[in-house]
Amino acid sequence: MSASDVARAFGELKLPAGDLTIQPPDGVTLVNFDTNFYTTSTAPLSRIVTLLGQQVTIEATPSQFRWNFGDGQPLTTTDPGAAYPDLTVTHNYERTGTYQVSLDTTYTGRFRVAGGAWQEIPSTVTITGTAQELTAIEATPTLMGY
Repeated sequence: MSASDVARAFGELKLPAGDLTIQPPDGVTLVNFDTNFYTTSTAPLSRIVTLLGQQVTIEATPSQFRWNFGDGQPLTTTDPGAAYPDLTVTHNYERTGTYQVSLDTTYTGRFRVAGGAWQEIPSTVTITGTAQELTAIEATPTLMGY
């Protein structure tokens, strides 16, 4: 069995897209505001396949994230982001509008044959996430007297 056989099987696995969470929730954010993005899809996934008559365990690990903010300013990180208040992946929208936001997840992999030693898979697999609609609005502060 060659590394290319395993790489081909790795590319054919049905790996999930990462779950994208946006804060604030409900599809609305403010212009010039730190909009927070993160995914909890970070755990390695294992699949057992049969290649050339041998049982092969393939482990796929989310290792890179491409945050598509919908305004032409994507960001690629190894950081999955974090929920508020730990703002590690944020984006500021400069204009009002409706944006299609998505997360592409790149998996690295390793494999072992019949319970043997782990070996790295030399290729990666990127899964394109489903777009979510996000609307950026402007808010005007108003000073109120009591």
